[in-house]
Amino acid sequence: MIVELHVSGMTCGHCQTAVTKALQSVSGVQSASVDLANGSAKIEGENLDPSVLISVVVDEGYGAGVA
Repeated sequence: MIVELHVSGMTCGHCQTAVTKALQSVSGVQSASVDLANGSAKIEGENLDPSVLISVVVDEGYGAGVA
């Protein structure tokens, strides 16, 4: 399963790393690729709940929504 998100508020590499680590901490996530330039994230895994993925990004201080 693949979930793609729009991520807003990222301004630097640290932001990108923080979002990546947050997404990778979610149960079922096998990989998370965050693109700073495009403000997007591609998450691959099993039984992913987009609302949980959005929630962890928001908890890090960024905006997120399903792409």
